[in-house]
Amino acid sequence: MIMSTITKETLLMSRQARSCLPRRALLAAAPLLALPGLARGQAATSSGWPQRPIRFIVPFAPGGPVEVPARFIADHLQQRLGKPTIVEARPGSGGALGIQAMLNARDEHTFVVTTGAVAIQPALMRDPGYDPLRDLMPVTLVSEVPLAFLSRPDGKVKDMADLVAQSRARPGSITFGSSGTGSTTHLAGELLAVRANIELLHVPYRGVAQAINALYAGDTDLMVTGLIEGATHVRDGRLRAIGVTSATRSRALPDVAAIAETVPDYRMEIWYAMFAPRGTPQEVVDLLAREVAPLTRGSALAQRLEESGGRLLLDGGPAPLAAKMREEVPLWREVVQRARISAD
Repeated sequence: MIMSTITKETLLMSRQARSCLPRRALLAAAPLLALPGLARGQAATSSGWPQRPIRFIVPFAPGGPVEVPARFIADHLQQRLGKPTIVEARPGSGGALGIQAMLNARDEHTFVVTTGAVAIQPALMRDPGYDPLRDLMPVTLVSEVPLAFLSRPDGKVKDMADLVAQSRARPGSITFGSSGTGSTTHLAGELLAVRANIELLHVPYRGVAQAINALYAGDTDLMVTGLIEGATHVRDGRLRAIGVTSATRSRALPDVAAIAETVPDYRMEIWYAMFAPRGTPQEVVDLLAREVAPLTRGSALAQRLEESGGRLLLDGGPAPLAAKMREEVPLWREVVQRARISAD
């Protein structure tokens, strides 16, 4: 049994966010508030909500990648709803403690902005302290960014079809490095093994930098990393991308095939989302979803994400996030069970 912790995923996304979600994007939100229909204090529910300050819990350490879109959203809502909006970091247990803090608040004014780890934790931890399908009310997806599978230009794996063929001919002969057991990059490789019905040999490292160095040194055949970070190494010719994990090709690396072109049902992206605790009035959830939706179109954050191969998804509302949770919670249980991964 391999022992690990999901907190390694936070380190990966923090590095990616430094390039794709700069803090200066927060300052660029001000022009949006002058657009028609976005004036201060125009929205409220029939019950008069909000009656007090709104709090967004970010269940990771201060300064991490989730904090940037959370503050962007909070600044916008403070202007729109006319109430103070607070972003509070509550790190611990890979995000579980922050989610528990939101559930314990029970005040209809506390929400969480978190990562896709919310769908993974129940598979990795015996008791994360919450049931994501029972205890969380989806508000909206916030953003998503693909990952990339990288090899050396002179390596033995030329493309995704080659990877699949070699792995089927010699199961376990292809090694892939990740930023750690149980991390998003690890699970991306294990999901590929499930979808393509192949066997890959996972080699965990303590972070992305070590995994990249191991690939350069020839200690591994492949590695998985965030698209934004991987693109830097691909563009300067030091590494080759053999596939991106989004459903279609990314504008950040348009010449690189999506893995789905070879393995049709494969897709995995790093995603952020906003949730409310169970029992929050539906009109509150719907109001939040409506109020943040305009940020998807033309905001500085949206533009920066698009340039980096990601997408801002604040205009989707609760339904797409609910569907993603229904799909991913059982999916990660299957993948984790097959790979025999545990965080406990």
